Formats: sequence, structure tokens, C-alpha cells
Amino acid sequence: MTLDAIDRKLLKLLQANSKQTNKELSNQLNLSVTAVYERIRKLEKEGIISKYVALLHKEKADKSFLAFCHIKLVQHTQEYIIKFEKEVANLAEVMECHHISGDYDYLLKVIVSDMEAFREFMINKLSTINHIGSTHSMFVINEVKHTTAINI
Repeated sequence: MTLDAIDRKLLKLLQANSKQTNKELSNQLNLSVTAVYERIRKLEKEGIISKYVALLHKEKADKSFLAFCHIKLVQHTQEYIIKFEKEVANLAEVMECHHISGDYDYLLKVIVSDMEAFREFMINKLSTINHIGSTHSMFVINEVKHTTAINI
């Protein structure tokens, strides 16, 4: 699907605030409410818009400790990859898991309440996953930029 300028502006507006009504969007886009509704439905049907979520303030949700963990598997085989990915996908503390190139196999974004909670996560959850050869963790000192919006 090719996005036109109106689709792009609509997506930008929705990424900024998806709770806007179709009427509010229509006023900003100079379109009818029906036209906005149809465009949104088309973008959803095509899978460009996959879901709508509420973004939480980490500190107010008592999840202010953010860490990134590099993971190296014992062997980089299909069996180990599939098992690791299935198990890590079930860990609530893991916000993101990326299969990466370089010295490590995976990069995890982990969010918990504090250092003690991170230690518990490492000992009781992450280290119980078979086939992990080594880990390397880094802790966030200050979040300089955080966005969920994709520049379109």
C-alpha cells in the first residue's frame, strides 16, 4: 500500500494521540469524519496500524529501573534459537528482544522496579533459560529520548 500525504499526517496525529476522535482528526486534516474513518479502517486492514495502546509513566508504575542485556547462546543453532526466543517471550520484565549481529546474539530491554528486582529477574528467570552461554548487562543512568512514534 502506498501512503499519500494525508495518510502520513493521519498516522502522525494518531501516534501523537490515538484517543483523538474522528471529528478532531477530520478538523486537523480538512476531511469529513467519514473520510477519516475510512482511512483509519484501511490502514488497520492493511496492517499499518497494528494496535492501540496506553503508554505508562515508568516511575508512576514503579518500574523505573531500565537495563539492557546482551545474551550470547552456547550455540547458535536453530533449536537453541527457537527455544530461547519462546522462553524469553514469556518473561513479563522483557519489554523488547532483538536478535542481533555482532559479539552477542540477542539484546533485551528489561524494566523492573529496582536493582534488587533486576537481580531477582536475572537469578530466578533469565538464568534458568537453557542454552545461554553468557550475559552482559548495562543499566540506564538517564533516558535522553524515548519515543514510540515512527517517523513517516
